[in-house]
Amino acid sequence: MKVTEYFKKAKGQTLISFEVLPPLKGGSMKAIFDTLDPLMEFKPPFIDVTYHRQEFIYKQRPSGYYEKTAIRKRPGTVGICASIMHRYGVDAVPHLICGGFTKEDTENALIDLSFLNVQNVLCLRGDARKFDGRFIPEEGGHKYAIDLVKQVTDMNNGAYLDGTIVDGAKTEFCIGIAGYPEKHFEAPNKSMDLEFTRQKIDAGADYIVTQMFFDNEKYFQYVEDCKEAGITVPIVPGLKPITKAYQLNSLPRLFFVDLPDALTKEMMKAKAKDAVKEIGIEWCIQQSKELKERGAPCLHYYTMGDSETIRRIVKAVF
Repeated sequence: MKVTEYFKKAKGQTLISFEVLPPLKGGSMKAIFDTLDPLMEFKPPFIDVTYHRQEFIYKQRPSGYYEKTAIRKRPGTVGICASIMHRYGVDAVPHLICGGFTKEDTENALIDLSFLNVQNVLCLRGDARKFDGRFIPEEGGHKYAIDLVKQVTDMNNGAYLDGTIVDGAKTEFCIGIAGYPEKHFEAPNKSMDLEFTRQKIDAGADYIVTQMFFDNEKYFQYVEDCKEAGITVPIVPGLKPITKAYQLNSLPRLFFVDLPDALTKEMMKAKAKDAVKEIGIEWCIQQSKELKERGAPCLHYYTMGDSETIRRIVKAVF
């Protein structure tokens, strides 16, 4: 079933969804199952699975020279989606990214997903590689998420890259995109950020999942700003608890989010690791309760492999 159909079926009730990372190469599905098994009591209708672009490493050859080699550290998104659907009987939402994929790679992935009866995708540009100063698309790939949305929409209409294909099978993907309550860090201002989002909706996107945030007022204002910009699709808040002191610095740096004064002051006063974690969990619980009370269509939790923490939060809210 499509994500938007779940929202309609819920008739205003707030749903729950989780997001998981593929294990590092050499890992197994056990890591995914260990994360999701404790969370399935909450009956999530769908689970997101991230995609990761290839990175480059330099391997030393016997001659002494270094050879640039492409590797994908977290492969397996398509297979993980199939395993999740088979084991739990819930829908999987694979992330599609521009970085590290050609248009042909993307089309082939979409064909595989369609054959598996996956009906939802989340289209993202993806991040720049660690050592690149800016996002560099794959040669023959997409530069922007809107182009990825357009490719999925084309396939939903039976149009493939090979223009000689006549009466191509129409896929049935529901398309999600990312939203940024605090503005995408590369957008010149909030107004342009909303315009870019509106263009992706016009291109075929069906719903929005937000970047993590820690001040609910920023989400509520974002929803209002979207409405004023003519964006009326469901907007799902993305949530992640802070559980470690170093995240007070790393999360704003990596995800370009602000942390509320009340949260940072409480955490800085904490003397022990456990105290920091408890403050972060309680903050996320209160966030979740307010979002639920105010009618958010779904609470989307970034698990990061920590199912115990996420389970405690969801248990306190639902």
